[in-house]
Amino acid sequence: MERRKFIKNTAASSSLLTLGGLSLNSCNVTTKKHITILHTNDVHSHVDAFPNDHADFPGIGGLALRAGLVDSIRKENPHTFLFDAGDIFQGTPYFNFYGGELEFKLMSMLNYDATTIGNHDFDNGIDGLLAQMPNAKFNFISANYDFTNTVLDGLTEPYKIYEKDGIKVGVYGLGIQLAGLVTKQLYKETVFLDPYELATDMETKLKEEEKCDLVICLSHLGYEYNSVQKPDDLKLAKRTKYTDLIIGGHTHTFLDKPSVVTNAAEREILVNQVGCFGVNLGRIDFYFDNKNTKVNGYTIKV
Repeated sequence: MERRKFIKNTAASSSLLTLGGLSLNSCNVTTKKHITILHTNDVHSHVDAFPNDHADFPGIGGLALRAGLVDSIRKENPHTFLFDAGDIFQGTPYFNFYGGELEFKLMSMLNYDATTIGNHDFDNGIDGLLAQMPNAKFNFISANYDFTNTVLDGLTEPYKIYEKDGIKVGVYGLGIQLAGLVTKQLYKETVFLDPYELATDMETKLKEEEKCDLVICLSHLGYEYNSVQKPDDLKLAKRTKYTDLIIGGHTHTFLDKPSVVTNAAEREILVNQVGCFGVNLGRIDFYFDNKNTKVNGYTIKV
């Protein structure tokens, strides 16, 4: 149970953060609902726990421990989602030997709902990613990778809408610029589209047209960069209007609790990332009623 202790059982602010801008579109009577969002990022094929004598992560991580933790949280709240923010592949011999098959099968056994695509997920080429997709029983969500002229055409979705306990949850995905990170022959004719523009398109569609109660971005852009020209999650949060939570990856940023950012509509939203290698699990709890929504976020050591 020590491995499952909260690193910081603290809210995103001094107490529960009230997100008054969220509306409970699906409810016309007074009610309270609770949605839990669990998430990982940059697991990099770390299937096993780290050894007890590891310098940085002694005895933590691994799919078995994560599965037990996720199962206990789902029993606590059946209205729970599990998402990943990319870079599932590359980092241990499991990927070298099995090419991602084991990772996708194990994630499917954990009942992940969706992932976005990271740059290292192209490490066996776009054809290698395609070969493993039948092993994945979860959605691949990517709005700003145009796969039209590739073998992945039609196999990913720009967004996905889920519903639990009458709450509509819209999820869209964003990936990082592949040029300069990935050899062209690996991602082939994949076209990178502006993540800020696509985020605006996706969140507007999900909120205004689809009437989602909660809008989530799965991002593999990275948490923060010094360059003003390079897109990152903190800059994205400031530009968005309807997105309520950005689940990030790529920069292996360890956050004990989500960052609170004021968006373009002068509303506070959350940005979170839980490091790398599956040693942490992010947890965000949204509490809905007809007047406002409160949210509590923290990181759990696996």
